[in-house]
Amino acid sequence: MSRKSKYGEVGVVGLGIMGGAFAKHLAGAGFQVIGYDVARARRTAVQRLGGVAAGSSADVAAMAPIVITSLPSLSAFEAALFGKNGIGDGARKGLIVIEASTLPIETKENARQRLAARGVVLLDCPISGTGAQAAVKDIVIYVSGDRRASAKCTRVFEGFARNHYYCGEFGAGSKLKFIANLLVTIHNLSAAEAFVLAERAGLDSNLMYRVIKDGAGTSRMFEVRGPLMAKRRYLPATMKIDVYQKDIAIIKQFASKLKCPTPLFALSKRYYDMAYAGGYEKQDTAAVHAVLEKLARNAAKRR
Repeated sequence: MSRKSKYGEVGVVGLGIMGGAFAKHLAGAGFQVIGYDVARARRTAVQRLGGVAAGSSADVAAMAPIVITSLPSLSAFEAALFGKNGIGDGARKGLIVIEASTLPIETKENARQRLAARGVVLLDCPISGTGAQAAVKDIVIYVSGDRRASAKCTRVFEGFARNHYYCGEFGAGSKLKFIANLLVTIHNLSAAEAFVLAERAGLDSNLMYRVIKDGAGTSRMFEVRGPLMAKRRYLPATMKIDVYQKDIAIIKQFASKLKCPTPLFALSKRYYDMAYAGGYEKQDTAAVHAVLEKLARNAAKRR
């Protein structure tokens, strides 16, 4: 190992915006981080933290008793857990996997069963918070699944999150995450709408941000993404439009199966689709502000 650790080893598979932040905080908290990502630069970043850059997901599973997975897509999830040199290949009996990605519950349940056959416990632990919040350890974990395994992970949760909640049987965490993301989708668009209205009214965006942030009209999304909207710059992205399309699709499917009306979410989805189609797919979801700005300009020209 690269250095002596206070709390032992913890693995992180998927070292993107979220997973990279997890690794950083865990290293700072006294864990020996063993990380793997398909991107070489991200593996190198783990070494700069004093951690170990593993050669594969299997190597991470072989070296750490607890592994966190934070993956951007279904294909990445399947490859990391069950592909060649995946976690399943290197896992020892008793391994606990903290699955922090936002994915359909059915996908996670299938993985839970497949890993259980190998003596591995998978916990459903989605994250509430943006990449910017993860960077400053301002995220919350919705933990669900085997309670005893969850209790064994308490120190790890405390190492990379502001708070964590045990939410019940496997899948409950994801259900809460979908509800949280539904609100994020709406609140982010409402923040963009407020900024465009302020701009059309001739108000200074930075002044508006400071004033509204201190009053009853604020929200976490207004506070987190407002600065990007005020600057009209949506990079670097803490949640890319194209990645968030996956999350939106999951929420839509979840609500549809429950036959639950989601009128504000359904309306909001249109503007994320417009941002994606308008060339903002690799930019932050704050780019819905640019979509509303363009609509406002076009409306003004028609007068």
